[in-house]
This record gives sequence, C-alpha cells and structure tokens, in this order.
Amino acid sequence: MNFDFPTFLVLATFVTGAIWLIDALLFEKKRRVASAEEKPKEPVLVEYSRSFFPIILVVLVLRSFLVEPFRIPSGSMMPTLLVGDFILVNKFAYGIRLPVLNRKVIEIGLPQRGDVAVFRYPKNPTVDYIKRVVGIPGDIIGYQDKTLFVNGEPQLQNPVGTYTGTGSGSRETGVQRNTEQLGEIRHDVLVNQRAPDFGFGCQVLMRGPITIPEGHYFAMGDNRDNSNDSRCWGLVPEENLVGKAFAIWMNWDGNSPGFPIAWGRLGNSIK
Repeated sequence: MNFDFPTFLVLATFVTGAIWLIDALLFEKKRRVASAEEKPKEPVLVEYSRSFFPIILVVLVLRSFLVEPFRIPSGSMMPTLLVGDFILVNKFAYGIRLPVLNRKVIEIGLPQRGDVAVFRYPKNPTVDYIKRVVGIPGDIIGYQDKTLFVNGEPQLQNPVGTYTGTGSGSRETGVQRNTEQLGEIRHDVLVNQRAPDFGFGCQVLMRGPITIPEGHYFAMGDNRDNSNDSRCWGLVPEENLVGKAFAIWMNWDGNSPGFPIAWGRLGNSIK
C-alpha cells in the first residue's frame, strides 16, 4: 500500500489551519476575559496547530508547485540515474497543477524530446515512474535492432565501451554503453545485445512504428533492455505528468562496497 503523502499534506494544512483560525475567532478572546493572566495558556491542540500550520503550509507549497524530491528505486534509467539516487523534480516545468486533484490550472510548458520526466504510471497512478521522453505529439516512433527511430530517422549511437556497474547496478556489468544523439540531446544508454529488442519479460504492445496522438508522450528508460516503459504498456497521458528531473542531490546505495554515499554524484545535473 502506497502512502498518499500529497493528500496527507493537504489535510494536515487544512486541519491545523482550521483549528488555529477557529480558536482565534471564537475562543481566544473569551480565554483572555476569563483569565487573570495577561496571556492565558492555549490548549495543547491549538498550540501545536499554530506551530505546525506555517511549516506544513510551506512544505505543501514547495512540494506541490516548485520542487519535489524523489528516490530512484530501480536501474531502468542507468547509466543516467543509478539505484539510490535522490533527485529533484521541477514541478512547474509542465504547468501548475492542483495537489491531489492533479488538475492543471496554469499552462507553462510541455515536455520536450529528451526530457527526463517523472509521471504517474498509467497502469497504476499511485506509482511514480521516471523515464526519458523520446516521442512527443505528432512524432512517429519506432524501435528496431536496438535503434530508436523518430520520424523515420535513426537516433545514432556511438559505442563508449563495456559498462561496469557497482552496488545495486552491478548486474548490468558487461553490457554495452553507447552515447545516443536524440535530437539536440546527447545522453548515454545501456544496450544488451543478447536481449530481445523490448527486453525480457515485456508484454510488447509496440509491433511497429506508431504515431503519437495529441496529449500523449512516448517514454523509454536509458537502460534500454531492462526498462518497463512505453514499449510495454503504452503512452503517457499529459495529465499523468508530474515534472522534469533536473538534479541529483544525494546518492545512497546500501549495496555499494564500502561507504554507501557516492559523493561524486551529489549536485550533478540530469541531462
């Protein structure tokens, strides 16, 4: 069961604010009149509500409209993102949305080809996924022989060498690391030549090139043969978008040999 933190924040903000406001309007003056003290003691519930309301409100605003932290639980975006990376996501890059309702109220921007985006998994919206946007509305997307095709053009890959993983990513050791040119975005991918085009265990929905309709996006993991993505379950609706990942602020991998923090990843931008 996933804990619904946004709903908790909204409810906590409403409850603490309501208790503080009701007390200020209805009971505070009565306490002063009835008490001989210059400043009578507040009830414990009111005191806690007054103390926590501004803190919870600030967290709600920051998390809902500006920046939200996420932790990477899987290796589907290796080598760009590793298991244990803690990332920051720009919540207003794709428009301002109301918390809980996820309804866009202010249009700001839309995903661009190459963005690393967080979205709610279409099959289970309570789960957040992170993938790279490789297809935007109007694009024709194909994937064959480990090569991504956008509007009929292959997105060329240049070999970098054999990948050596560490910690939780050690199982990817031995696969090919390539640099892919996705439009104007240059990024690294992992390719396992021994795996089928759509990876192991993927229930392939994509049997040939598809045209991306309005309001939808095609998302793929950079770990091309170990990613559950649009090739397997379909397109990402625009209303499922959460934000654009832009930085790594921490890395903690308990399976890493030695100290679990990878200091060299702290503060890295995400491209």
